[in-house]
Amino acid sequence: MASGFSEHADQIDVGYVAHLARLQLSEEERAAMQAQLEQILAYVDQLKEVDVSDVTPTAHAVPVANVLRPDEARPGLDTADVMRNAPRQRDDQFLVPKIVE
Repeated sequence: MASGFSEHADQIDVGYVAHLARLQLSEEERAAMQAQLEQILAYVDQLKEVDVSDVTPTAHAVPVANVLRPDEARPGLDTADVMRNAPRQRDDQFLVPKIVE
């Protein structure tokens, strides 16, 4: 394991993690972060004890369905109307400056 990390909260070096995150923490802030980290990891340990063997994995708590309209061909704009707005054109295509040599 990388320096500063471990399975147990009391062995995680909050100062090292703060350094990696480029955070400057006072001693009081480090102590508070350490206590919070210990609480979080204790809760994760509790969650590890829950039996989820009969629970179906899901991505969403409720069923989700796309609400998209059907993909149907529809009439587009008239080419002559579109080309009237083109500053430069040739053969029903827009002419633009060359940007790649």
